[in-house]
This record gives sequence, structure tokens and C-alpha cells, in this order.
Amino acid sequence: MNTARNFTGKMKKIILLFSFLFLGIMSGQAQDAQIILDKVDKNMVSKTEITESEMIIRGKRNVQTIGSKSYTEGNKKSFTEYLYPERERGTKMLKLEDRLWIYSPSTDRTIQLSGHMLRQSVMGSDLSYEDMMEDRKLKEIYDAIILGEETIDERKTWILELTASVENVSYHKRKIWVDQERFIPLKEELFAKSGQLLKKTTLSDISQIDGRWYPKKINFKDVLKSGNGTDFIIKKIQFNPAIPAYIFTKASLKK
Repeated sequence: MNTARNFTGKMKKIILLFSFLFLGIMSGQAQDAQIILDKVDKNMVSKTEITESEMIIRGKRNVQTIGSKSYTEGNKKSFTEYLYPERERGTKMLKLEDRLWIYSPSTDRTIQLSGHMLRQSVMGSDLSYEDMMEDRKLKEIYDAIILGEETIDERKTWILELTASVENVSYHKRKIWVDQERFIPLKEELFAKSGQLLKKTTLSDISQIDGRWYPKKINFKDVLKSGNGTDFIIKKIQFNPAIPAYIFTKASLKK
């Protein structure tokens, strides 16, 4: 009986030890993943930005290119003016907190989008208005764990699984492949709360700009749509420039 009790006691201690080791490993992985996420944010997010870009929408039947200039301050304010083609020229978007206004020069009207309307496609692209509005740091809205490693185009990456830690996010889960040297995602998979895959992104043309690594081309693919996705191409970007306060006012929509 004593032998049986001793054996049972030893087994419990071994199981407990392995449990603590497993929890320690998982905790360490989560901590490491958050460190990686922090380094990604430092590359991808700045206090202010001015960006000149092109959106190339590769539909099932045709391809269209739309040029724009955007101003961003933190994750609360952004302003975008579309420059070409002619039919889109002068269209403007203003985001303040969680509100979005769109000005159309053809009707000289400003409308506000909210709720489910923010999930609509931007000008027929694979991006939604929600995608355009999401500027928060990943570490502020997701918990992360490391799933493994993979080599993509001769670049070693960590595979991270991100789970939303707040309610108001466009994608409940994300899976991202982060370059181990440059701390830039090379691709992503974006999921609904149900687990359904919604979108894929591929980031390329990684360049060093003002001391940080940054992708100058991102392909967004809505898996629920036909076509070859939408390329978002950075033509010019400034990090942390001074931006006049009037830019982020409703008056700037009709100026």
C-alpha cells in the first residue's frame, strides 16, 4: 500500500511539474510573440503620416488605377483626397474617431457612413472602409502566440496567431508571417469570429525608409470576391511630419 501511495504521489508530482513547464513555455511564447508584435508596430505605425499612393483594382473583367493622397494622425484622425482618374478626382474621406464622412464632388454632398455600411467595398476594391479606418497598433488589440516558423521567398519568418483582445475589431483572428530579421509581415490571413477566412494580404517591395522597414506594395484579396485582388502601392511616404489641424475638419471636405 505504501509503495502504491509513493508511486501515485511521485506521478502527481511529475504531472504537476510538466504542467508548470508547459504553462511556462506557453507563457514564454506569448511574451515572445508580443515582443515581435511590438517590433512590427514600430515599423508599421507612426504618430503622423502623409502618403501618396495608387490603388490598382484587378477585377474579373478590367483593371482600374486610383491615385490618392492621405494624411493620418494617430489612430483617431485621417483624411484622404482622391486625385485620379477624373471620375474620382475630388472625392474626399474624413475619419474622426469611429466616424467616417465621404464627400462627392459630382453631387456636392457629404454623407456619413456607420455600422454595417463600413464593411462595403471602397470603390470596388478588395478593401472595405473598415480596413481603411483601422490604424491601431496590433499589440493594443490582439493577443499573440507563435505557431511555428516558415521560409517565404528565402526569408525566415515566424508564424503568429493573433486573437482579438477587444470587441470592436474587423477581424477576430489573424495569422501573420513575420520576417525574422526586418519585423515586417510578409503575408496575412484574416478571419471572422466564426473562423471563416475573409481576406489574404501579401506584402512586398520592402524598403528601409527613415530607419524603419516598410512594405511599398500590399496585395489585398477578398476571398469571397472574384478577380486578382487589389494592389495598394506606396508612391511616397513621410513619417511623423507636421500636419495642419484644419486638415482633420469637416470644412476640409469641400475646400
